[in-house]
Amino acid sequence: MPDMRIARDQISYSAAISACEKGGQWQLALSILSGMPDERVVPNEISYNAAISACEKVGQWQLALILLSSMPDMRLIPDEISYNAAISACEKGGQWQLALSLLRSMPDMSLIPNKISYNAAISACEKGKRGQLSLSLLSSMQEMRVIPNEISYNAAISACEQGGQWQLALSLLSSMPDLR
Repeated sequence: MPDMRIARDQISYSAAISACEKGGQWQLALSILSGMPDERVVPNEISYNAAISACEKVGQWQLALILLSSMPDMRLIPDEISYNAAISACEKGGQWQLALSLLRSMPDMSLIPNKISYNAAISACEKGKRGQLSLSLLSSMQEMRVIPNEISYNAAISACEQGGQWQLALSLLSSMPDLR
């Protein structure tokens, strides 16, 4: 019988990291990512994005930002998925200022924020009780030709409610297009 060794590669490692992310095992996901070079497998953008998402799922925003900022050191270019996961991690961690900073830095990286980017930032504003900022982001979405959805509007209305800005919430509700 011939020796049938199957080499682990970027795809298998990235899949394992993603499985850990889906199972809420962020520490294991980070361990797999950090162990890849020891196995002579260079992590790629997919590996990092899965690890950032693993941190995002449990609100480990500091680690998500460390991973995002370390990607260029690994000669990897963060993409929309990288930024969206990091923005969402900041949202879950109550870091609305950082979420907005990441959103605003995306064009500097030649990345166009999408609906996911904006919705995560608007949700971060909701948690930070920043109704006016959430409305500003809704306007910015339209300027950038990103069409807001129910999540966008609901998070913005909730941000107004959280900030005690009931008039803004009602105004937004009445101006909300029929998205059905």
